[in-house]
Amino acid sequence: MIPVRKWQWVVLTAVLAATLVGGITIWKGLQALRVSRQELQADREFEFTLGQYAPPQNIRFEPVRSPEVFARVAHFRDRLYVAGPAGLAEYDSRGGFLREFPTGSYLPGSPLVAMEVGQIRGLSQPQLILATADQGILTFDGERFRQIYPANSENRSLTAILPTSTGSLLIGTKKRGVLVYDGKTIHTLHSTLDHLYVQALAGSETDLWVGTLDQGVKHWHAGTTESFGEEQGLPDRQVQAITLFGEKAYVGTPVGVAEFDSGRLSRVLAKGTLVTSLRVQGDELWVGTEDQGVLRLPLAAGHRLPASRNLLPAQSDEVRQIEATEEGVLVLTRNGIFAESRNGLGWRQVLKSRDAVLSDRNISALAMQQDGRLWVGYFDRGLDIVPAGPRRAVHVENDHVFCVNRILPEPKGNSVEVATANGLVRFGLSEKPEQILRRADGLIADHVTDIAPYRDGLAVATPAGITFLDSEGARSCRRIEDANSESKDIAAQKEKERPIQRQCGSHPGHANAVTASEEEEKVERGV
Repeated sequence: MIPVRKWQWVVLTAVLAATLVGGITIWKGLQALRVSRQELQADREFEFTLGQYAPPQNIRFEPVRSPEVFARVAHFRDRLYVAGPAGLAEYDSRGGFLREFPTGSYLPGSPLVAMEVGQIRGLSQPQLILATADQGILTFDGERFRQIYPANSENRSLTAILPTSTGSLLIGTKKRGVLVYDGKTIHTLHSTLDHLYVQALAGSETDLWVGTLDQGVKHWHAGTTESFGEEQGLPDRQVQAITLFGEKAYVGTPVGVAEFDSGRLSRVLAKGTLVTSLRVQGDELWVGTEDQGVLRLPLAAGHRLPASRNLLPAQSDEVRQIEATEEGVLVLTRNGIFAESRNGLGWRQVLKSRDAVLSDRNISALAMQQDGRLWVGYFDRGLDIVPAGPRRAVHVENDHVFCVNRILPEPKGNSVEVATANGLVRFGLSEKPEQILRRADGLIADHVTDIAPYRDGLAVATPAGITFLDSEGARSCRRIEDANSESKDIAAQKEKERPIQRQCGSHPGHANAVTASEEEEKVERGV
């Protein structure tokens, strides 16, 4: 028999061993849980840098002002701020220009895409918050800029921002859906709102409406996300704008507005309208449009919707934003700001685009002449000739000089060749078109995509082939099969005997011929 005392020691040892094993198991489990939480947190949180933004020094370039494009407007500290692709402009309360902060010099070289006023957690006062296209977020206190710069390019490719009452900043991105900045970290709001191209945000971090480019609208609330697309009655899966009013949400699309009541789609308004902005004003829904100004829709219960009314002057452009003020309403269009007073005395233009040197922003070609003149070609607005001195730029736009593909000054400065979608246009010293060459004049096609010096003339590229211009005239180079497709069936019957020709003359009969067997030998030799 084992003595009692010895038996007790055995039991005690067994208990201690079991406790130790159990403790080690629990410790390992806690370690695994902690590692799992850290990995999950690492997946949800993103690295970023925060600091005062210092513009580049000793920038030695002279900007050539193009027409302003207004994207967003905001009131901040008794000033009116307008953001757009070219930067941030500051105006006084009467619309007088005060100063500007251009992108690429004073601000990061990225268009401003969104602007709001809010107080982010950790800051002592409200700030002007700016979202850039690919350089993160800027905050402005009226004097200095600070930059929130995510390390990953996908997390700084932004489309929308929404400050919340709790001090967080909701961030819409092109690829990572909705992110949250809480003053210390940047993380995803929820996995169901990840990997979205966000177009619009409205609500709060606990009850949020998210408009997307191609996945309809998402409603995040009570820890879950509901999705609404065309199958659920949304007019279109592309969402342009969202505004909230009480229990109702209004979602604007390119073909109308969907009204949600308590989270459920109730009806569609303004069917067929290309909506660009929304706001509830009193008992009406104001709908900003692409080409119809602002439409007003009564929302009162039982009110039969009349035909919508256009509120803006006929010359107004695409409506980007509708903002309520103490005096009335501001409407931001692509090229100006309009105000309507509360007494309904009509509209007045508060701001318009400042004078610019260039005629358009969509530049497709550039060339500099020896005398310093800058030639600027546009995708669909002809071209400008910008002088080196104080003279105003000369704009040329007509049926031929419309879509410019390439500009080639002659080395001696006597002429400039311009490749366009409607022919090759030659300008002389008078800065006016002197000669236009098209298919009827010897080109292989009217659409000229490129030009280059070639020997003592020019090589002119078109979708149909290349035309060479020199003192001997016009000669074209192309495959005979492309020019004579109607004879392919006949030619196929004599494939081995028929030469595969590349035309380098003004007529197919002048072409140099290469037989099929010679062509095969070249392919085998890698020629």
